[in-house]
Amino acid sequence: MKKIAVLTSGGDAPGMNAAIRAVVRTSVFHDMEVVGVFQGYQGLIDGDFKRLHVRSVAKILGRGGTILKSARCQEFLSPEGRKRAHVNLVKAGVDGLVVIGGNGTFKGAMKLSRETGFPVVGLPGTIDNDLCGSDCTIGFDTAINTVIDAVDKIRDTADSHNRLFFVEVMGRDSGFIALKAGIATGAVAVMTPELGIGIDDLVAVLQAGEQSNKTSSIVLVAEGDPNGGAYEIAKKVKEKTQRYETRITVLGHLQRGGAPTCSDRVLASRLGVAAVEALRSGHSEVMAGIVNDRVALTSLETAIETKSTINDDEVRIARILSI
Repeated sequence: MKKIAVLTSGGDAPGMNAAIRAVVRTSVFHDMEVVGVFQGYQGLIDGDFKRLHVRSVAKILGRGGTILKSARCQEFLSPEGRKRAHVNLVKAGVDGLVVIGGNGTFKGAMKLSRETGFPVVGLPGTIDNDLCGSDCTIGFDTAINTVIDAVDKIRDTADSHNRLFFVEVMGRDSGFIALKAGIATGAVAVMTPELGIGIDDLVAVLQAGEQSNKTSSIVLVAEGDPNGGAYEIAKKVKEKTQRYETRITVLGHLQRGGAPTCSDRVLASRLGVAAVEALRSGHSEVMAGIVNDRVALTSLETAIETKSTINDDEVRIARILSI
C-alpha cells in the first residue's frame, strides 16, 4: 500500500482534525502518500482530492470542526454513485481509504468496500458515543464537557430564581451525553430514549426534591426521549402541576463545536495511527476503536448494527445522587 485517502463525513465532532493529522503523519512516517478528500463522500464523487503533507496538518491538533469539511451526498447512496467514487479513487492511485464519522458514514463505507473490494477502515467520529467497538467515540468527551459548562452556568440562574430548568442535549437515539452530564452536574432527573421515564415518574421525582427543600432543579433531556424534547416535556409537566416556574434551554449545535479536550485529542491520535496501520496490515471493512484502553478492530457491520448500551450502574448512581 503506497497511497491512502482520508475523509470526514456526517456531523462534525471535536477531534476530527486530530484524527486527520494522525492519519497524515503516520502515512508519511511509513513512506506513504496521503490525500485528503474534501466534502466527504461528495468529494469522492467529484474527485476533490488534495495531497497532504506533514506541514499540511500543522497546528490543527486543537482545532474543532474538520479541515476536510463535511457534506451530505445523496448520489453516494446509489450503487452508481459509489461506483463513480471508486473509479476516482483508482484513477488517483489510491490504495486504501480512511473514513472518519458515525453510523451513516460507516454504512456508506461498508457498501463501497463490499461492492468494489476497496480497502476501507473507519474511525468513530461522533459526539453521540453510540458505535459498538469503542469505549468512547471521538468528540464525546468534548461534547459532555461543553454541556457541563453550560449547565453549571444555567444552575446559577436556576438557584437565583428558584426555577425548574429543562436542558435539552443531543442524542436522537442514545442518552450517553444526557446521562454522563446529568451525573456530573447533579441533575434531578435524566430523560433519555433508553430509560423510559414517564411524565408521572418525573413529577414524582420533582415533588420528592421539593419535600427535601430543593429550591431549584435541572432536568437533562436527550432530544430523542420518547416523551418529546425539552419543550414538550416541560409542557406535559405543566399540565400535571402548576407548582413550578419552568424555563427551557436547547443547547443544540453548541455541543459540536469548540477545541477538543485532551482526552479527545489523544483518542483521535491513537485511532488515526491505528487506522493507517490496519490498512498496511491488510485489514478492511473494520473500525478502529479503544476497548479497555487498547486498540481494537471491529467489523463495520458490528459497529453499526450492535447498539451500544448505557451503563446501568451509572443510571443507578444518577438516581441515588439526585435526591
